[in-house]
Amino acid sequence: MNPQIDTKSELFTLDIGGMTCASCVGRVEKALDKMPGVEAASVNLATEQAKVRLKANSGLNADDLIATVQKTGYEAKISSPHQISVTAPSKLFWGADGLGRVLLGFALSAPLFLPMLLMPFGIHWALSPKWQLLLATPVQFFLGWRFYKAGFKSLMSGVGNMDLLVALGTSAAYGLSIYQMIASPHASHELYFEGSAVIICMVLLGKWLEARAKQQTSEAIRALQKLWPEHAKIIERDIVITENSALDQFHDLPLDQVFPKDRVLVLPGERIPVDGIILLGNSHIDESLLTGESDSVKKHIGERVIGGSLNGEGVLVIEAQAVGVESVLSKIISLVEDAQTQKAPIQKLVDQVSAIFVPSVIVIAIITGLANWFYLDSASIAILRAVSVLVIACPCALGLATPAAIMAGTGVAARFGILIKDPQVLELAHRLNVVAFDKTGTLTVGKPRLLKVISFSGSFSENDILATAAGLQLGSEHPLAKALLDAAKQNGLTPITPTDSKALPGIGISGKPSAGALAGQSLTLQSIASLESNHHHAEILGKAQTCFEAGQTVSILMNNEALTSPIAIFSFGDELKENAQEAITSLRHLNIRAVMLSGDNIAAANRVAKNIGIEEVFAQIMPSDKAEIIRKLQSKDGHRQFVAMVGDGVNDAPALATADVGMAMSTGTDVAMQAAGITLMRGDPTLVANAIDISKRTWQKIQQNLFWAFIFNATGIPLAALGYLSPMLAGSAMALSSFCVLSNALLLKRWRPTHY
Repeated sequence: MNPQIDTKSELFTLDIGGMTCASCVGRVEKALDKMPGVEAASVNLATEQAKVRLKANSGLNADDLIATVQKTGYEAKISSPHQISVTAPSKLFWGADGLGRVLLGFALSAPLFLPMLLMPFGIHWALSPKWQLLLATPVQFFLGWRFYKAGFKSLMSGVGNMDLLVALGTSAAYGLSIYQMIASPHASHELYFEGSAVIICMVLLGKWLEARAKQQTSEAIRALQKLWPEHAKIIERDIVITENSALDQFHDLPLDQVFPKDRVLVLPGERIPVDGIILLGNSHIDESLLTGESDSVKKHIGERVIGGSLNGEGVLVIEAQAVGVESVLSKIISLVEDAQTQKAPIQKLVDQVSAIFVPSVIVIAIITGLANWFYLDSASIAILRAVSVLVIACPCALGLATPAAIMAGTGVAARFGILIKDPQVLELAHRLNVVAFDKTGTLTVGKPRLLKVISFSGSFSENDILATAAGLQLGSEHPLAKALLDAAKQNGLTPITPTDSKALPGIGISGKPSAGALAGQSLTLQSIASLESNHHHAEILGKAQTCFEAGQTVSILMNNEALTSPIAIFSFGDELKENAQEAITSLRHLNIRAVMLSGDNIAAANRVAKNIGIEEVFAQIMPSDKAEIIRKLQSKDGHRQFVAMVGDGVNDAPALATADVGMAMSTGTDVAMQAAGITLMRGDPTLVANAIDISKRTWQKIQQNLFWAFIFNATGIPLAALGYLSPMLAGSAMALSSFCVLSNALLLKRWRPTHY
């Protein structure tokens, strides 16, 4: 199976070569969209990639997609997942966008434009026409051949691009010079070879600057890719491991040959090659490039480690659990790559403009030439002004404005543990009015502990009740379930495995203990909030009152057969995260209101809210109610409010999907992370304000870039048509516009979180 194909969604990622502007993007995207069997296609100029999603049983394969792209005049190949591209030094220098071509071009062009620089000083000197022709020709047809080739292909497909504009403009200036040279062999200053040569050199310089800037915008991806070690030290599975035997009995294997359950030796200072569990040793682990956590984390036997993190001082033996594309590092890279390849909704406007831009410019250039010829009665001036219009209008900056900002913003966010998966988030984050927090695991540590067991009769001992309740929770990932299991373990009790175990969504779990004092009875362990009123209701609430007043979470063990008779109450306590209050204060500084959603009792929820400064609380709510509360917050008081939801559990997924912006803690479940547009790689609530901040700043850069790109063309075309911009100045300005857009986007790399 090809590694780039997702068999469920039939998703292909293609590397596209030869795209130069927004018009190129439109051509490739349009060609792919027209293919029968293609459900959606998205092409990105900054990453030079296309993502294509096929319909089920489409019958298409990678070769079909590649052939379609090639017919439009571009190169294409299947992209290798998370592969670090290593370019040979010769290609970096002499490649299509290499510096060597730029230097050669300026070396050949310098004698052509030097006379223009000397004229203000009263020095009138110029090369003979033959020498000008000799120097300009290799620039025009060797260095500039790429523009002819790509421009011709775009012309044949019926859609123009930047290369076509450059080819037409420089050919006109070069052709006019040939004509003038034949008509007036001795009139050196009437030739325009310097114009065509310098335009090509300036465009090549712009492409080189773009290539360098693009490389910097994708720096975050490359930094993550470099975390992969090439080999892993594998210990045979039949060897009894000790620290000494581990150091003596291992063999190196390429990383792609490591499988789950393999035992991997990691020496001090080495990168951990796989996700896994520590079997031997303890050490401090640096996970900063993965989670944004600046401090090393102490890890012991039985704890999980993430592939790509840096081992500290200890020797570790790790049992591999996830390798390759299943690892956390691979998923992080995929999330960032997907975000950088996807288009923000505002890009649709740019694509629509680009589709008609190049044909419109050609028409404007023709009108400019004819009008100037008619009014000035000078064919040479008319041609030069038309050339200036063609060159100044190249839509490079327009095509790079949005993707460059997205790449820079999502890249720097990833460095600090914020994964922005959906570019639409960037357009919504600056409009947020409300952030709704789930309580447990988001604002609190999420590891509640059992405080006490309150029995309703003396028929059963506390140990019998605890062992039975813990048994009902076997296999559950809920924090309260883990608290019960931990309490049973601390008391030396073995959880009693139940029969007929059944999860009750939004309520709890039921089952029949297979042994112990409560064997065979039909029991339900549930929250107080889900308890239906019965004749024991007042008694239950009375017993739990002191727990409520203390702000504790309460669960109850019920007998389903004896008129829903209560057996015992369990009270749990959870600790606030140390920076929870700081997170709420940060949001307040951004003029964003914080609310809290919790399934706990009102007293427990209010106690937490009061301690951290949240004034609006929704307590004792069922998981299914969270999405409905988000909807109500979005239309509160008849006004459209933009709401973010922050959570970490399976029961938060509907609310995360309903909110305008969903943020999931990576300390939670995969379901929550899939439903959210932003994943926070640490369980740190201050990342919420940081995520909103970088999203706002990225959106601002997108707006700034688009504004300047549109303004540049809107003002440059009239100036060129009226003769205020020579072809050389137009070429320089065009290259400068792309460089400015990319440089503005790269300013995002200087962003630092407020709390780190």
